[in-house]
This record gives sequence, C-alpha cells and structure tokens, in this order.
Amino acid sequence: MIELKSINKSFEDKQVLNNVNCLFENSKTNLIIGRSGSGKTVLMNCIVGLIQPDSGEIRYDGKNMLSFSKQETFQLRRQMGMLFQGSALFDSMTVLENVMFPLDMFSTDSYKDRMRRAQFCLDRVNLSDAGNKLPGELSGGMQKRAAIARAISMQPKYLFCDEPNSGLDPKTSIVIDKLIQEITRENEMTTIINTHDMNSVMGIGENIVFLYHGEKEWQGSKDDIMSSPNKRLNDFIFASDFSKRLREVNEE
Repeated sequence: MIELKSINKSFEDKQVLNNVNCLFENSKTNLIIGRSGSGKTVLMNCIVGLIQPDSGEIRYDGKNMLSFSKQETFQLRRQMGMLFQGSALFDSMTVLENVMFPLDMFSTDSYKDRMRRAQFCLDRVNLSDAGNKLPGELSGGMQKRAAIARAISMQPKYLFCDEPNSGLDPKTSIVIDKLIQEITRENEMTTIINTHDMNSVMGIGENIVFLYHGEKEWQGSKDDIMSSPNKRLNDFIFASDFSKRLREVNEE
C-alpha cells in the first residue's frame, strides 16, 4: 500500500501539485488519469523518488519514504518494478538478457538461478520462445510483454507503469492491461499506472485517481465513474468518442 499525504510540488513559480492526498491499494490496479499538464507524470516521479516534493509524506506500507536513509531508499528501490512508456529494452541484448539485467545488477543468486528466474518471467508473459531474439525482432506488443517480464524479474512489491499502452493497437492494449492486472493479483503487488487510455480505465480501473490542475479532483473505481456527479471528471471522460463505449458498458 502507498499513501500520499498533502503532497505539494512547484517548479519556480508554477504550482504543479497542490495538497494531493490519496491511497494506492495492494493487489489492485491503481490508475492515475487526467489531461496533459494535470500533474500525472510529476506525481508518479515523486512516488518513485525521481522528484522530491516540496512538502508532504509518501508512505510505503506506513513508512515515510521522504525520511529514509540512503540504505533504506536503496532497499525500497530494489522492491520497485518499472515499466517504461517505450519499453526501454536494450537493443544490443537478447530478450532473455534484457530480463536478466536487473537480476545481474541486484541479485546475489547464482547465474543458473538468475537465468531460471528470467525464463520463468518470459514464460509468464507468453514469450517462452523469444529469449534468444533481439528486441528489434519483436512486435510492439511482444516488446511490451518482454518489458513486463523484466519489471517483475526481481519480484517487486510495487509496480509502476508509465503509459503501458502507448503505441499499441486496441486489441494488444487489452492483452497488456489484463496481463498487468493478473500479475498484480498473483504477486499481491501495489501497481500504479499512469495512463491516457480510457479503455484501460474501464477495463482494469480498480482504483482511479483523477487529477485536475495538480489537485486530486476525484477518486473511485471504474464502476463509480458513470454515476459520479463530478462535472470535471465527466467532462474529461466524455470529451471523446469513448463516451459511446462507456454508455454501452453501463448498459450491459
């Protein structure tokens, strides 16, 4: 579980995050949504420790990350898995070597055990036979699955996904969403997903935080969206053609 208490962040004279309070739950897919410029990326970067907020608390299982020592911060980061927007696989490494990379960096296991763990992760994302291929030989969806395998190789407690469906077709996006949700539940992780994809919102949005101009405007589940009286949330959700699909889901 990750809890944010009164998070504020400014850059020069621009207030980007204003008194953000929210809870990201364990074993659930937690989504951060909002228009461009709403503060989603800055909030995610604060949570993972890439940006220091001006004030507030970021609590991992009850402990404030902002007061950690260097050793405590290092131990926390070993428990984090990251799925980057562009997959960020190393082109010169095979898929198996990419998945093994965090294990080679941080694990004290033997080479044989590290390889076994990496292959297990590839099997889990249905890439059993792709280990000896280079990333350039894979489709966009397969690259994303390989990146997921790498993100879970260290058996993280916390998984962070930045626009995981960026550049993917709708069908492949659904596959990636479901895979992230399944892995989250299987491993009882706290997963946070930064997304613009409304299909993801209605597909796997178990706990959704909606930001508006740097403030938490609304929080709830995908089932709460259709009945929410929040005008700003409704304007955001129904501003696209996706509104038709939302109504269809509500009528099913």
